[in-house]
Amino acid sequence: MSITMSRPVTDVLNKQVANWSVMYIKLHHFHWYVQGPHFFTLHVKFEELYNEAAKYVDELAERLLAVGGKPVSTMKACIEQASIKEAAGGESADQMVQAIVSDFTTLVSELKEGITAAEAADDEATCDMFLGMTESLQKHVWMLKAFMGK
Repeated sequence: MSITMSRPVTDVLNKQVANWSVMYIKLHHFHWYVQGPHFFTLHVKFEELYNEAAKYVDELAERLLAVGGKPVSTMKACIEQASIKEAAGGESADQMVQAIVSDFTTLVSELKEGITAAEAADDEATCDMFLGMTESLQKHVWMLKAFMGK
């Protein structure tokens, strides 16, 4: 049985599938190309983050399918729908960390909007999912800012 949801909630879920798909590739790029004195620290951290991103892509897509939506599933469509942008290439380690902080801050803001939409649709499961993601992202932002000395 499919849960009836308002259009905005399915849109928010699908945008997050797109965002996290782009984020997954971006984090892999950073993982492979990071250089400098913090290589070992950042190489491991970026792997941790892309594994988390992969988990989110799957959870979001499965939630969307469970409520009768259709998750975006091509890179072209993900890039078109995502607010997160691809890595440009050639970023320094500091620029990589700053990009992740910026992206995660954007995601937190969008997830908060998603919580509001899910609450309006009386969709506690999606609210809970978005809240857990928000908590994790806020912790990452704090830690990455501390790493940068900000």
